[in-house]
Amino acid sequence: MSEDISNLPPQVQERLLRLQQLQQTLQSVLAQKQQVELEMMEIDQASGELQKLADDAVIYKATGSLLIRTEKGKISTELAERKELLSTRTSILAKQEERLRGQLKDLQTKLQQDLNPVSPSPQQ
Repeated sequence: MSEDISNLPPQVQERLLRLQQLQQTLQSVLAQKQQVELEMMEIDQASGELQKLADDAVIYKATGSLLIRTEKGKISTELAERKELLSTRTSILAKQEERLRGQLKDLQTKLQQDLNPVSPSPQQ
């Protein structure tokens, strides 16, 4: 297959390489987005459990390998702030995903034109 690629014009080779890079970048963005969404679900679940507790309940927060005693109000605030940050991150990743998908689509169209020319392009 590498021999097939080396027989292609340099411009097409560059586009194929760019396509591969865009696909890898998109995979990375999707993985990050999935991680953020999972963390947001965990925060929602923790917040739900936290609401069930009395205001004076003993709560421990995991910090590394330690459990540290904390207050319900403090942990609620931390969870809300973290969720807001993750929400912003999700928006950014969604925009990156959209942009990458557009670039991939454009590049795939150009490559299809390069590899399967329908009609000879007019000379300028």
